Amino acid sequence: MSTSANHPGRWWHRLDDGRIQCDLCPRDCRLHEGQRGACFVRAREGDAMVLTTYGRSSGFCIDPVEKKPLNHFYPGSSILSFGTAGCNLACKFCQNWDISKSREMDTLMDAASPEAIARAAKRTGARSVAFTYNDPVIFAEYAMDTADACREQGVATVAVTAGYIGTDARREFFAKMDAANVDLKGFTDEFYVKLCGAHLAPVLDTLVYLKHETSPWFELTSLLIPGKNDSAAEIEAMSRWIVRELGPDVPLHLTAFHPDYKMTDLTATPPATLVRSREIAMAEGVRYVYTGNVHDRTGGTTFCLGCAKPLVVRDWHEILDYGLTDAGNCRHCGTAIPGRFERYEGAFGPRRIPIRMASAA
Repeated sequence: MSTSANHPGRWWHRLDDGRIQCDLCPRDCRLHEGQRGACFVRAREGDAMVLTTYGRSSGFCIDPVEKKPLNHFYPGSSILSFGTAGCNLACKFCQNWDISKSREMDTLMDAASPEAIARAAKRTGARSVAFTYNDPVIFAEYAMDTADACREQGVATVAVTAGYIGTDARREFFAKMDAANVDLKGFTDEFYVKLCGAHLAPVLDTLVYLKHETSPWFELTSLLIPGKNDSAAEIEAMSRWIVRELGPDVPLHLTAFHPDYKMTDLTATPPATLVRSREIAMAEGVRYVYTGNVHDRTGGTTFCLGCAKPLVVRDWHEILDYGLTDAGNCRHCGTAIPGRFERYEGAFGPRRIPIRMASAA
């Protein structure tokens, strides 16, 4: 597989006025020769679309899977994480803005083919590979080829995404993934328009599609920003929608905001807001609600719905106690916990290990 920077792009068509339209995401960017889309990494070259970051990354790192965050997908396992550059949203609160908004990636990138990434994951003992840091939707061709290579090595793949993706691309992209964490950034269209430069409806469509039309395990994350998306009414509405459209067993991670990028004038999310929001979501019927980016052992723990005993005790990204069978059942009463589980042989722990692909593969 070529690691050339400009790789043939998919999901586009020609317009009658001579432009080409990118159909990858709901932005529907229409491009003249030499122009780039809003994501910056998809461009018109001649009469075709190209992906300019195929085979290149902003860096590779081995993390705990809990950091994605995924609490019901092989808990305690390690995951090889990487991203590229650019993004198809414009979140003013972006926590990875140095990557997602980068326009000078040539000096930063670590080159790697999909096969090299899969081999590196296998060699380092990573259970999964995560497409993260910036949204993998915009480098879908690279992510999908990597997912194919990983499957041949027995390595799972995870998309950490905002879910802002077109209908045709969505079907092909998620068919390659084993799991996803979808960032539900807020629950009003006003929030998406003003703070993300996008719309809420396509994200909800993606979530309904994931639940009812695909097999990957998925969890949700909402970053709670003081005064923007953390009201009791919004948490209630979001939780009711989740239970009604996705069911009560989809885990929800409510995480703390820290001032960054274009929103440095706000304060960090108070821990009490996360605790209150967790209580609201659970009262509305969401069964597995977690707090994140804070030390909160209760909010990080998976409890049994049958006997109420703590089964996976966590503090931030660290597992302190584990009480599930290999199949994901409570060791006390046998109640099944939804998710993907296997034999637990200890946790990778709250480590972050940067790797150079040349040395790991």
